[in-house]
Amino acid sequence: MQISSRFTIAVHVLIGIETFKNDCKVTSELLASSVNVNPVVIRRLLQQLKRAGIVEVVRGSGGASIKRPIQEITLLDVYRAVECVEEGELFHFHENPNPLCPVGKNIHAILDTRLETIQQAMEREMECVTIEDVMKDAQKMM
Repeated sequence: MQISSRFTIAVHVLIGIETFKNDCKVTSELLASSVNVNPVVIRRLLQQLKRAGIVEVVRGSGGASIKRPIQEITLLDVYRAVECVEEGELFHFHENPNPLCPVGKNIHAILDTRLETIQQAMEREMECVTIEDVMKDAQKMM
């Protein structure tokens, strides 16, 4: 299991927007230079964050800005905005365990509830951390 880099890049982008908002227009090029990725990656993430109501993006001279107060945006909000987790399932289960094998025929019964519990615990923790919390940590290091 591995959460894609979209999540950490999205958090990086939000911290970048908040950090640079008073100094310059925050563009995908500026954010891409901070993340060290192609601006197209940033534009795609910004569109996902925009659909989730987290950022505003004004093409041309406007740049990107955070739409909601950062103390109201949790890591879970960001995760849900940018991760493509099908049907809320973090763990992808192999489709065809062998029904004739004693392990294969029981693997779902063995793991499903545990994996769901693990995912719920992760989401509860993510819901407790806001972008403001992360921003405070970032400011201590700058």
